[in-house]
Amino acid sequence: MTADPEDIISAGDRLLQQHPDSFSSRFSRNKKLVTKMTNVGSIRLRNRIAGYITRKKAGC
Repeated sequence: MTADPEDIISAGDRLLQQHPDSFSSRFSRNKKLVTKMTNVGSIRLRNRIAGYITRKKAGC
């Protein structure tokens, strides 16, 4: 099962709203935080959410 890009964006935006100071522009740190803050079972989905958050924090 795949997730739509809208699902990735909404999950990432929700996490950024709830924990704005927790995330950084480092992907490896964001991966760990997404794992702790959600119950995402898929590694690929976790990486996509963490990548979206990383891009938002880096200003890309």
